[in-house]
Amino acid sequence: MEGIGMTARVSAFARSQHARSRDCVYCDPLAEKLLTQQEMQEIASSMTQGIGFFCPGFQGTPEEGLRWIVEHQLAPSPLGRAAFAESALEQSGAQQYLILAAGLDSFGLRQPGWARGMEIFEVDLPGPSADKQRRIEAARLTAPENLHFLAADLADPTAMDALRTHPAFDGEKRSFCSPLGIVYYLKQQDFSALLRQLAKVLPAGSRVAMDYPARDPSAQFDRQSALAKGAGEAMQAAYTRQEMEELLQSVGFRVEKDLNPAEITETYFAPYNERNPDHPIYAAENVNYCLAERI
Repeated sequence: MEGIGMTARVSAFARSQHARSRDCVYCDPLAEKLLTQQEMQEIASSMTQGIGFFCPGFQGTPEEGLRWIVEHQLAPSPLGRAAFAESALEQSGAQQYLILAAGLDSFGLRQPGWARGMEIFEVDLPGPSADKQRRIEAARLTAPENLHFLAADLADPTAMDALRTHPAFDGEKRSFCSPLGIVYYLKQQDFSALLRQLAKVLPAGSRVAMDYPARDPSAQFDRQSALAKGAGEAMQAAYTRQEMEELLQSVGFRVEKDLNPAEITETYFAPYNERNPDHPIYAAENVNYCLAERI
């Protein structure tokens, strides 16, 4: 079975590099532990060699090139969306947390005090889920008792059955769901089907936090698309705010918040940029963050 995909590994790499910063937009000290040293070296080498694609005419050392790529290309999306989701999760009052296509997300392993009363479910394909658990063991980390791993294919119309029948899951309790980084790779009909599945298992008042590609891609989005395609995970669709709102409404959700890149930068990156004016980080272009409530 296949293990953790390249996109998830690159995301963890970006989080690990940023965690070394003096100040963090979002700090994930366990990201590096979930990657092997060989993976870290291979990703760093690949990105450094590609500096000419990301920044034509770049002049600097390989180390400076890698920092530029991390700050301008790799880190903005995983840092911003994680900060957005976890901030909304803390304020939600949810008793259960569903992390879809969890990849190398480490929240369940480093959960803050306010999350320890939750039941946390990581839903991923069988191969990646098993790989994640092997990596946790290899890193000598201990999965808390409230962290549960569910193997399921989100493209399968019965995927949520694994959650619905899990002894720790309660369909009556308010939940929070974060399908971060996956809307890009779903065709619209598949994304709609996934939302309908969630609507069936999430009671009223539950919330979903996600990032999604906004319509009218720019050169920045084209580079992101090329990076994903190179990893064998081509992007599939993009939405306007109105299209996303209408889609969510059609399956039983109400948009509570929808942030564009300028709003994301102001909310989550501005404090870091004020402290690090020589190395600012800005939200990825043409990517919005959406928080929706189950009605």
